[in-house]
Amino acid sequence: MANFAKSIPQEELAKRRPLRRFMQWLSIVAFRALTRLEIIGEENFSEKGPLIMVGNHFCFIDPAAFVRIAPFPIEFIGGAVTPHAPKILGFIPRLWGYLPVYRGTGSRFALKEAGKVLKEGKVLAIFPEGGAWAEVLRPPRPGTAYIAVRSKARIIPIGLVGLNNVFPSLAKFKRAKIQFVIGKPIGPFETTGKGRERREHLDEIGHEIMRSIAELLPEDKRGFYSNDPDIRKAAKGTEIYPWDNQVEGEVEGEIH
Repeated sequence: MANFAKSIPQEELAKRRPLRRFMQWLSIVAFRALTRLEIIGEENFSEKGPLIMVGNHFCFIDPAAFVRIAPFPIEFIGGAVTPHAPKILGFIPRLWGYLPVYRGTGSRFALKEAGKVLKEGKVLAIFPEGGAWAEVLRPPRPGTAYIAVRSKARIIPIGLVGLNNVFPSLAKFKRAKIQFVIGKPIGPFETTGKGRERREHLDEIGHEIMRSIAELLPEDKRGFYSNDPDIRKAAKGTEIYPWDNQVEGEVEGEIH
């Protein structure tokens, strides 16, 4: 995993392009064969980078959904450790290549590299909730708002509906009906003030990003961002971040 702590140099990216194109083609074939997929709002993909793709994270195959629908090359930022994904599939994100976030460390390296991706006019994909431990929308981690403000990139929200039903349906020899809903771009965002005032502003930007995703989901999946108080009440507890007070493998750029 040591190569995960380094940015992917341009020559390596060039070598990966054919593999990534193949993986994107494979995602098209797989979703067509294994699901009943409906894509809504593709016209909202009219912009190119710098752009941040954000979406709800309810299932370990959510990144594959982004690969399937993105009409342009994308770079991912995500958890270096993926406890909710089958270990047998761990090689797939390594093949694609991504910027790893080591939870509990602040992940300054990944945030810095994400900024470089956007400064170069590219597209960054991120799941603001920071993990797939629940099936309703939860408050974001601070990283997405921070990256958005620093880069002044616009954000395109994506609603991913029904992916948790894919494998249970296949076990019954059925294809799950799923939707990828692409919203209109929002931002760019700016903050005011310093210290606590700036942090509060960043938090509100994070909530605005999540509300833009919530609008693309069924009401019962909107969790903390639902208009229904009963749904918000039922979501209570899912906002607890499973990795609080834990430090994953990286400290000051070193992996242990």
